[in-house]
Amino acid sequence: MSLHMLAAVASRQEERLETLMQRRVGNRVRDLRILVRPMGIILQGRSPTYHAKQLAQHAAMELGDLPILANDIEVC
Repeated sequence: MSLHMLAAVASRQEERLETLMQRRVGNRVRDLRILVRPMGIILQGRSPTYHAKQLAQHAAMELGDLPILANDIEVC
């Protein structure tokens, strides 16, 4: 598979996961982004509480089929 095709597949996975995650966590995490890498996913965004950050992480574990490499959701 070419690099261009891998990037397109990763982009579709990111979009699908972001949509599912937004439904699950609602507005608890602002600017939510999911980066899909070959070895796993990276969560990014901003949250008002550690609880909301944890909810997002657990939703990603349930919805995604790759491990979480990093939870870079900033609590502010």
